[in-house]
Amino acid sequence: MSQPAENIEKLDGYLARFRTSGILNRIAGQDRPGSGGVFQNTTPVDKSVICDVAHGTATDIDAAARAAADAFPAWRDMPALERKKILINVAEAIEARAEEIALCECWDTGQTLRFMSKAALRGAENFRYFADQVVQARDGQHLKSPTLMNVTTRKPIGPVGVITPWNTPFMLSTWKIAPALAAGCTVVHKPAEASPLTARLLVEIAEEAGLPPGVLNTVNGFGEGAGKALTEHPAIKAIAFVGESRTGSIITKQGADTLKRMHLELGGKNPVIVFEDADLERALDAVIFMIYSINGERCTSSSRLLVQDNIREEFEAKLIERVNNIKVGHPLDPATEIGPIVSEEHYNKVTSYFDIAKEDGATVAAGGVTIGDEGYFVRPTLFTNANNQMRIAQEEIFGPVLTSIPFSTEEEALAIANDTQYGLTGYVWTNDLTRALRFTEELEAGMIWVNSENVRHLPTPFGGVKASGIGRDGGDWSFEFYMEQKHIGFALGQHKIMRLGA
Repeated sequence: MSQPAENIEKLDGYLARFRTSGILNRIAGQDRPGSGGVFQNTTPVDKSVICDVAHGTATDIDAAARAAADAFPAWRDMPALERKKILINVAEAIEARAEEIALCECWDTGQTLRFMSKAALRGAENFRYFADQVVQARDGQHLKSPTLMNVTTRKPIGPVGVITPWNTPFMLSTWKIAPALAAGCTVVHKPAEASPLTARLLVEIAEEAGLPPGVLNTVNGFGEGAGKALTEHPAIKAIAFVGESRTGSIITKQGADTLKRMHLELGGKNPVIVFEDADLERALDAVIFMIYSINGERCTSSSRLLVQDNIREEFEAKLIERVNNIKVGHPLDPATEIGPIVSEEHYNKVTSYFDIAKEDGATVAAGGVTIGDEGYFVRPTLFTNANNQMRIAQEEIFGPVLTSIPFSTEEEALAIANDTQYGLTGYVWTNDLTRALRFTEELEAGMIWVNSENVRHLPTPFGGVKASGIGRDGGDWSFEFYMEQKHIGFALGQHKIMRLGA
């Protein structure tokens, strides 16, 4: 495996301070050790230790929640243009440190540089986009009735908790935190324990760009400790969570006693449906991109390929050839297309499906093997001769693993596509416009792309149905979550009021 010496040297420079002092929690603008001691953060590239990380517990979450509550009134009441200026400064500071963010994220998660080099810039774009919405975020409506002038307005809900996952952690953190700050909320952020590096960079960047102390607090820790404490804390008014559906259910229960508002962005077993009349070369490119990019560790990946049976043999043959040609290697090598799986635990989960597929009667048409023992590397994998009742078709593997399932009719394709507990995304490939209209109307998914891979447009709603989540991100939908709607009615005159006891 080639070693990109120049990028490794740069990375060593960026990591030097963390290797010396570790990653500390950041609460009220101050570095604090974890009350639970430390835990070690390792890289999936070669299993070596990156640094120690502060192990936050309920004690640290309480301190962070109190800091967020103390900082909330001033941040809420800051003039919108001042808040906008700070968020623009954060975006510019992210862009200035994009290389550092990308290299650290690659080493921390195993994601490849060809994708992570853009992730930091997407994070800056998130801050810039929501900063531009700050001024009108609290604007309401004028709803006149016969007796009243009714006006609406929105106010930030208060301190909120943000819990983010280990796949593209920097981009996903900004996707949640930027609109919260733009709305006027303060934040306690608990990043995934497997990827703490760029969460630390984000809070540093934000404060250096002018974000007041306590507006963004970061506490590292585990779900059963810090995560549970955050979802149960009475000062935290809402939780924005990205992760597994099972965990989403758990945190909903944890937040019930304090009646927390919940936004849950959860799992998916997303279908890509390829009809015989599709542009097959473009469809092939999109199918491969949407499951094998970002190591397949993405909630929107199209992990079920539904291909019409009269083109299946030819399509799968081309697919096998391409999958076998995907370059697996060191994530800091710009030529690498797939890096290592994020952790030993997840590596064991992904590789367990190689045997599960065979036991269920599917064919391992490509991959299905690990690579070396230095890190958590697997070959990109394709299962064929599968049906939708198999575990490989129903369970979210969350790795570079694709299951191909044939269908014969449009009705059968729709039934297979909807036969899952999930409903995050769907991808439809056809040149028949009426079919596309019919199919997308009945497809159970929160987001659907026709003749396209997943192309995010920030003003559009992002989220799923069924076990894929509750709520939407993007555009004004983000502000709807982080803000409370208020109605005020002004009497237009002396309208009749019923008199009781007169």
